[in-house]
Amino acid sequence: MQESVEAPFVHDTAVVEDGARCGAGTKVWHHCHIRSRAVIGQFCTLGKNVFVDAGVVIGDRVKIQNTVSVYRGVRLEDEVFVGPSAVFTNDRFPRASTEDWEVVETLVSHGASIGANATIVCGVVIGPWAVVGAGAVVTRDVAAHELVVGNPARRLGWACRCGRVLARTSSGIPATTCADCGFSFDGSDA
Repeated sequence: MQESVEAPFVHDTAVVEDGARCGAGTKVWHHCHIRSRAVIGQFCTLGKNVFVDAGVVIGDRVKIQNTVSVYRGVRLEDEVFVGPSAVFTNDRFPRASTEDWEVVETLVSHGASIGANATIVCGVVIGPWAVVGAGAVVTRDVAAHELVVGNPARRLGWACRCGRVLARTSSGIPATTCADCGFSFDGSDA
């Protein structure tokens, strides 16, 4: 017996251009705009007023909260969380009159979380399971499991896969076990 595959849900007010792909079980809510050649994985949720630019690739089980624009050059891997009104840039030298601008790529790795109103300056890699605090301005790469806050974003500590803080330290992560989920962390994937 073959399992039924849940078709993507697209709200009546959303615009999904021809050539865009949304995976099974994905939900595209009010006033979203998905451009042609965008690829959105399975079981994602795109909140109200999300914009996904042409050619953007979004993995499976990604949650993008309200009023986020994911511009060309940004890639979100599986299980990424993007909080409301977070901002991605894709041009290091923006000018209204420049026609030959260069897209600078940004990668948000598996399981990373970006807090509300954070700004991600193009050209960075946010590592697996990293946490970017609300309102942070990320101008450099963020290591796996690293917790960053502030403007510019700086290390506050280290985060578990469950999202809880493992350690509050600006130096390297100590070997530890998460008090909430029991995950043993030795720092080898940071």
